[in-house]
Amino acid sequence: MKILLTGANGYIGKRLLHALIKEDYEVVCCVRKRKTFNHPLKDHAAVSVIEVDFLDVSSLSKIPNDIDGAFYLMHSMSGGNKKFEDTEAQIAENFVEAMAPTSVKHVVYLGGIANDEHLSKHLSSRLKTEEIIQQGEYHFTAFRAGIILGSGSASFEIMRDLVEKLPVMVAPKWLKTESQPIAVRNVLEILSRGMLNEQVFDQVYDIGGEEIMTYKQMLLRFAKVRKLKRWIYTVPVLTPRLSSYWLYFVTSTSYSLASSLVDSMSVSVVCKPNDLMKALSIDLIPFDEAIERAFTRIKQNHVVSSWKDSGAERSFYSDYDDLIEVPEFGCFKDEKSIAIKDVDKVQSNIWALGGDTGWYYGNWLWKLRGYLDKLIGGVGLRRGRTNPVEIFNGDSLDFWRVLVADKANKRLLLYAEMKLPGEAWLEFKIDKDQKLYQTATFRPHGLFGRLYWLAVLPFHYFVFNGMIRGISK
Repeated sequence: MKILLTGANGYIGKRLLHALIKEDYEVVCCVRKRKTFNHPLKDHAAVSVIEVDFLDVSSLSKIPNDIDGAFYLMHSMSGGNKKFEDTEAQIAENFVEAMAPTSVKHVVYLGGIANDEHLSKHLSSRLKTEEIIQQGEYHFTAFRAGIILGSGSASFEIMRDLVEKLPVMVAPKWLKTESQPIAVRNVLEILSRGMLNEQVFDQVYDIGGEEIMTYKQMLLRFAKVRKLKRWIYTVPVLTPRLSSYWLYFVTSTSYSLASSLVDSMSVSVVCKPNDLMKALSIDLIPFDEAIERAFTRIKQNHVVSSWKDSGAERSFYSDYDDLIEVPEFGCFKDEKSIAIKDVDKVQSNIWALGGDTGWYYGNWLWKLRGYLDKLIGGVGLRRGRTNPVEIFNGDSLDFWRVLVADKANKRLLLYAEMKLPGEAWLEFKIDKDQKLYQTATFRPHGLFGRLYWLAVLPFHYFVFNGMIRGISK
């Protein structure tokens, strides 16, 4: 059986691929850019990868006609596009059109619980997407989830930030909203076992864990699992905008995602009863165990996917080929080189940049730059990195995006996603002459961009010199 997996580079898509291969499916992975798909199974005999952009109708012809099932896992939570509802609707319509010439029998959609009378913009958009996909000439199943608990999920990482950083929280009133969280492993079981299963054809199911909890209760339970004592007080005076800023500054999320989450967190996401778990023979994982499993994966460096990597803005993928070519003209450059003795050790140092390792020199300056970035609406340093020793094309790395992580050619190229009056690249390369080359490139936007480079030049002198020396040790 051949399955089309859309959103294969996303948080759920990357994990679902493992489950589908275990079920002996042949899987066709849809990604916008093949270069950013660094899944361990990408070269598996049962896996093929195609470049498809569902906003580009001309690319849809790459979808094979002989598919038996398809997963629709394409969502937007970034809010970067103010008309994201129209965009998501267009993607759904193009998907239905793309399925028409194929032999697909079953389409499975992962959406959001939508039982409240007053839905957020994102939940409304997901419901509209569901209605559009349901119109195709195939059997359709919608699984609607609320909070998904797993290492790397946005919900998990935000709870982790709040609990581990704030002994006392004065929080918005939406912490009293009820939700029914579910472990990511259960979500993957539901999706993989539900595909081409006649028992779930033409049905809509809410999926959640065993317990209904408020967000406040979830945070306190999270703290208990982590053996931390926490106090939470809710106040009614924080507006949605202030709540978004509160979430943005305390956690690693972007402001647009924080705003979207606050909008959705004011809506109750509790499941309507159904017999799905019995029909699919699934045992629900309790909340505490789901948190413990997530931390086990983190300790073992087995975080398969993270919202920070899968949630990159569409513009990054659209401009990927342009960004990967570092400009030569109209740019300021800081070029450094140093002789090295142990190539493998130095390359390991490069591959460990950022996150808990830091930047080998002046980490307090990097942190200060991250705080300043947060103050003006940037991503800051809190995103860290998904894996402490491995990085791949498309990964987030503090306030950088990995464009090239080429171990064979000993080259790492990063692109700045911080707020800047221009564009910035940072490149590390070890040449055959056993020299480490470090190049910072800045393409200014107008006069202010040029003034910015001149203003930070003294800091660059110390930071970049110290960094290359630290990496070379």
